[in-house]
Amino acid sequence: MTFTQRQISPFNPTENTRTMGKGIRAAVLFLLSVAVLIGLLGGRLFYLQLVEGDRNQQLAENNRVRLIPKPPERGRLFDRKGNIFASSRLAHVVYLWPIAQPKDKWGATIERLAKLINVPAQTISDKLEQEGYNSPNLIRVSSAISPKLVTILSEYSSELPGVKVEPEAVRYYPNGDVAAHVLGYTGELTAEDLPKLREKGYRPGDVIGKAGVEYAFENQLRGEWGGQQVEVDALGKVLRILGQKTPKSGNTVKLTLDLDLEKAVEKILGEQQGGIVAMDANNGEILAMVSHPAFDPNLFSGRISDAVWKRLQEKDHPFVNRVLQVYPPASTFKVVTMTAGLESKSFGINDLLPTYAYLEVGDFQFWDHNKAGFGTIGFAEAMAYSSNTFFGQVGMRVGEKTLAEWARKFGYGDYSGIEIKEEETKGTVPDEAWKKEVIGEPWYVGNTLNMSIGQGDVQANLLQVSMMTAAIANGGFRIKPHLLLEDKDAKEWRRSLNISAPNLAAVQRALKSVFEFGTASSLNSSEVPLAGKSGTAQDPPRLNHAWFTLYAPYENPEIVVTVFAENAGGGGGSAIAAPLAVQTVEAYMKIKKQPNSPNNPAVPAIQ
Repeated sequence: MTFTQRQISPFNPTENTRTMGKGIRAAVLFLLSVAVLIGLLGGRLFYLQLVEGDRNQQLAENNRVRLIPKPPERGRLFDRKGNIFASSRLAHVVYLWPIAQPKDKWGATIERLAKLINVPAQTISDKLEQEGYNSPNLIRVSSAISPKLVTILSEYSSELPGVKVEPEAVRYYPNGDVAAHVLGYTGELTAEDLPKLREKGYRPGDVIGKAGVEYAFENQLRGEWGGQQVEVDALGKVLRILGQKTPKSGNTVKLTLDLDLEKAVEKILGEQQGGIVAMDANNGEILAMVSHPAFDPNLFSGRISDAVWKRLQEKDHPFVNRVLQVYPPASTFKVVTMTAGLESKSFGINDLLPTYAYLEVGDFQFWDHNKAGFGTIGFAEAMAYSSNTFFGQVGMRVGEKTLAEWARKFGYGDYSGIEIKEEETKGTVPDEAWKKEVIGEPWYVGNTLNMSIGQGDVQANLLQVSMMTAAIANGGFRIKPHLLLEDKDAKEWRRSLNISAPNLAAVQRALKSVFEFGTASSLNSSEVPLAGKSGTAQDPPRLNHAWFTLYAPYENPEIVVTVFAENAGGGGGSAIAAPLAVQTVEAYMKIKKQPNSPNNPAVPAIQ
């Protein structure tokens, strides 16, 4: 029998051994692989759920739960008696909520919104682009809108998805332009500011202090954001509100200013361009600081138009705080010259000098202001009459180095220490090294003569002149001007100038003689004895500046007042500035007797 195919007998076990082994091994390997895979997945699941469970849950929550921020109310500013300088009032603000609609939908919304609120569409788009289309943060695009506009936006709300009109506290200054240069103003963050402030939690459209104490005390006044915690879906649509965190208002800040005195000094200065500062003679507290012309900081609580901004800029620079700008201090600097002359032992208290119509140095003639001189006189008479030829001789004998040294001791040529430093100009104390570096010329005797009477390259601000006057008044201590009432360090900061007691008394008597028989004798008061010095600074081709600085009462000084009348002309410091200084002292004496009873007005809503 012939077979064409091999037949395998089921009764022969050796014939199929290899084939059967392969199947069993494959099954075993498959089962092992499944077991390993299950083990790995289980281990990973164990790790994710138990080891990193909290972390992963937080990541999921972050994707599902978002915070819609709400800005805090800015801290209030009070005067030393509890009168309000700056608070907040309720207004309506227009926001965009980026996640409320897709990126490609925002163009039409912005175009429609821009026309309604009169803000350029590009400005709104830039803010949205800067924050990002997936941001849950509200972006302010217009502040303090009118009730009429609130109604209009409500009517068009269906055409403005992602646009929210929310009530918000905006900055309010109940006294208008009173103390405007001290208080400053607030405004929205600029695109340039934002990158530097993002890490501190600032957002596009945030309001910050832009000038004055609003800027200087930003950290105290700002507060902490709050908001709503909401659950959103994958597209960012709000499903429900989960909770709410109340914003934390900024801290209250009490200033050294006295609102009643500030208002009185505003009236005293009137329309005269210039400034007046009143300071505690013993601890540097600023009681009043007035600069004219001024501005109303309420203008910046809403959106200020380009036209209004341009008009403000054209009106005699109203944003310049003239108390902190520098000018030639003129004859007020003779206090430095007298102190330098006595302390350097170049002169004695009772020394006399002849005075002349003018001093001739090289080809130049330096005239006394009366064009005749005052005969042979001592320091008291020279200060009372403000003799240029007397103090010119003192300066030339002392020398420019000693004059500069004493000027710096009194606080000239450096920042005063006041908190609104960014607006202060520190001025110049010239000497030979300065002139070579800045002007590229050698120092001449004429420069020393000019410096000794506060002319030439000497530059000082009203605070520096006040610091000098206070040092003479309080027994020879340089103090630090400051605006924060609770600033214990500044209040107790005193640096002795080490002026000898006899020399200090001589300077005090010389300043008193200005009122007894000198340039301010017509203003002498028996009720409040005064001591001070006038100054008239040349400013060609414009009219002269007028200065006066004083302290009172003479025996127990409380207050220093310095007045600067810019390009006032006329009779100079004694005729123009001195009466304003005396009126300020009279106002201070009257106000300090009044009871301390704050009368804060009600805060109106924006109309």
